[in-house]
Amino acid sequence: MNSQSKQRGAVDFRVIVGLGAVLFCIVIVAYFFYNLQPDAQGVVAQRQFSIEKGESFKDIGARLSQETLIKSVSVFKLYALLTGKAQRFQPGTYTISNAMSVPQIIDTITSKTRSDVFVTIPEGTTLKDIDGILSSAGILTEGSLARYDFQKLKSDYPFLASASSLEGFLFPDSYFFDRNSTPEIVARRMLDVFSKKAWPVFSGMEDWYNRLILASLLEREVKSFEDQQLVAGILLKRVSRGMLLQVDATISYAKCGGAMKECEDIKVLRTDLEYPSPYNTYMKKGWTPTPISNPGVMAIRAAMTPVESQYFYYLSAKETQKTYFSKTLEEHNKNRAKYL
Repeated sequence: MNSQSKQRGAVDFRVIVGLGAVLFCIVIVAYFFYNLQPDAQGVVAQRQFSIEKGESFKDIGARLSQETLIKSVSVFKLYALLTGKAQRFQPGTYTISNAMSVPQIIDTITSKTRSDVFVTIPEGTTLKDIDGILSSAGILTEGSLARYDFQKLKSDYPFLASASSLEGFLFPDSYFFDRNSTPEIVARRMLDVFSKKAWPVFSGMEDWYNRLILASLLEREVKSFEDQQLVAGILLKRVSRGMLLQVDATISYAKCGGAMKECEDIKVLRTDLEYPSPYNTYMKKGWTPTPISNPGVMAIRAAMTPVESQYFYYLSAKETQKTYFSKTLEEHNKNRAKYL
């Protein structure tokens, strides 16, 4: 083969390589723009999509893909990076449609204009108190969450299968809710967080609901994690021996009708020890019918990791809230006279 033929062959090869590269770029660009388009297939539907504070855009993209709101996580992340919006996602709850493109979705969840309301639900808050907090913020109609019939949610949340109340399952956390939301939207949002943060702790335990009840008692009775673990051990021991739990907070819950936040009769008097209620653990043995509050992670972990001790009694000092433990009733009564 002469030199002219070799040069022509080299040129042809470079042309082929160049055309291949151009074709590859066209395919990549086409793929990129194709995956920026809406993922609507058939029925167009709007969904509530929530972003947690501190959640990475990688995790956000993965959840959008799981909910079939975007076609490609990689394209979502690349577009967010190229437009400089990867670090500008705003915590909150957004209405997103599967008819929205990736740019539209990203514009929505990075918008600085908010129409929703930020609320914090403290640990140990009851169902009725949560209802009051949300209604005061304009999120719900007063009483709508407390009266909400959650039966249809049981198929989506297995832990509700035998539950008679949402008490204990509305996870205390900070939330963004739209004004004038429905109780179903609020319940689902809080149950989703329970599923994520609390349910894994109970996984595999046969009597997990009793532990949830125990956590709700701990949340109302003692403050520190170490004290909660000790009290958990005491209460479990009392139940196993057929003793009365004698937890003051259960009487407060009964007297206040589950609304503890503004209750004027929350203090337990000696005359209240015979208050007629299945929640009165001074009269009824065993656990209360439902939790008496919505516990946070710390109380739940304490309920799951009780510490054994020789104690049978405890109380929290009126002034300091410090917990004092006793081995005998005589010692306990001395502490009552001294610290209450």
